[in-house]
Amino acid sequence: MEGCTVTPSPVRALRVGFLINPIAGMGGRVGLKGTDGVAEQAQTMGAEPVAPLRAAQFVKTFLRLYEESEEVNWITCPEPMGARILIEAGITPEVVPMELGETTSDTDTKKAVKLFVEREVELLVFVGGDGTARDILDGLGKNTEILVLGVPAGVKMYSGIFAYSPETAARVLIDWLRGETQTEPFEVMDADEEAIRGDEFAVKLYGFLQGPLVPARMQGSKMTSPTTVDERDNQEAVARTLLEDMVEGDTYILGPGSTVRAFAKMLGVKKTLLGVDVYQQGTIHLDVNEEQLLKVVPDFLHAWIIVSPIGNQGMLFGRGNQQISPNIIRKIPPEQILVIATHSKIVTLAEQGLHVDTGDPDVDKMLSGFIRVLVDYRTWRMVNVNRNE
Repeated sequence: MEGCTVTPSPVRALRVGFLINPIAGMGGRVGLKGTDGVAEQAQTMGAEPVAPLRAAQFVKTFLRLYEESEEVNWITCPEPMGARILIEAGITPEVVPMELGETTSDTDTKKAVKLFVEREVELLVFVGGDGTARDILDGLGKNTEILVLGVPAGVKMYSGIFAYSPETAARVLIDWLRGETQTEPFEVMDADEEAIRGDEFAVKLYGFLQGPLVPARMQGSKMTSPTTVDERDNQEAVARTLLEDMVEGDTYILGPGSTVRAFAKMLGVKKTLLGVDVYQQGTIHLDVNEEQLLKVVPDFLHAWIIVSPIGNQGMLFGRGNQQISPNIIRKIPPEQILVIATHSKIVTLAEQGLHVDTGDPDVDKMLSGFIRVLVDYRTWRMVNVNRNE
C-alpha cells in the first residue's frame, strides 16, 4: 500500500556451540602419544595446556575475518571448557548450567553436548582431539542433524572431522555461516592409546559425525601405507639415497612412519614406528620427547630432521610428532629438513599440497612454500606446503 513501510524480518541468529577439552594435546611434546588417562603424568613431565591456546587462535581469526557477529549466538560451557576464551575475545556467550571440577572428563563433554542439544545448537565447534570427537559422537546419539567442526588440539587426530588448523577452522565456520558449504559425514577414528604408546598402530573406525564440507580446509582421515612389494622397494630406494647423502658426524632426528623406519633399517638400527628417534654415529635414542631432544642433540646446526607426511592428510608437523616442536625446528637450518614419501603416497597429496600446523605461525610460515620431496632413488618432486591460514 502506498505510504506504508515494510519492515524486513530480522535474520535469525545461528546458534553455535563451543566446547574446549582443556587437557587435549598435553601428551604431545612430552612424547606420550596422547593424553587419554595420562594427563597427570603429562603435567608431571612438564606439559603445558595446548587446547586453550588453540581455541584462542580460532576465535581471534574468526573475529578478524567476520564482521557480522550479530549472526551468531554462542553457547558454551563454564571455565575451563570454553567461557573464558570467548569472553576475553569480547563475545558474550550463553553459558550452559553445569558443575565442573578441577579436572574435566569425558562425562563432562557428553553432558555439555546434551545441554547444547537442548538449546538447539546448529553447529558444534569443539577444540580437542580424536578422544573428544568420540565423546561428542556419543553425546549426540541420534541427534545427527547437528553439525560438528573440529579445531585440532590433540596429539594424533586421525579423524576427518578436523580442519587443518585453528585458523582454517575459523574459515570453515565463516563459510558455513555464509551458506557456502555442503554437509558431509566425516569419519571418527578410535585410537587405542595404550597400544600406540607400545608402538602398535591400533586405530579403528568408531562412527561418523556430520560436518560442513570445505575440502580445501578439512584434513580427512589418516590412511595407512600399503604393504606391497612395490611399496617396500620404493621405501628402500628412498632410504638408499638418504644413506648415500649422510653427513659423517651429523645427528639425524627421525620422525614417525614406515618410510622413515626403512631408512633406520638400512642404517642397521631399530626405530619406533610411531615415535621420534635420534640417530648419532651408530647409536639410536628411541622414542624421545622434546626435552630429551634438546639434551641429546649436541649441535643443531649439524642436525637433520627426516619426516614423512601422514597418508591422505599430508601433515608434516603438528600431528603425532609434536616432540619436534617449533623450538626444535627453529634451531635447524631449513635446508636440513628432509621430506620423504613414496610415489603412492605423494600422488594422492601433490594436488592438495602438504600441510604444517606446529602451533607457531612464524614457524609455519618458515616451512611453507614449495619444497623438494624425495620420492625414489635420487628422484625428487616439488610439492607446495600450505600455511593453513
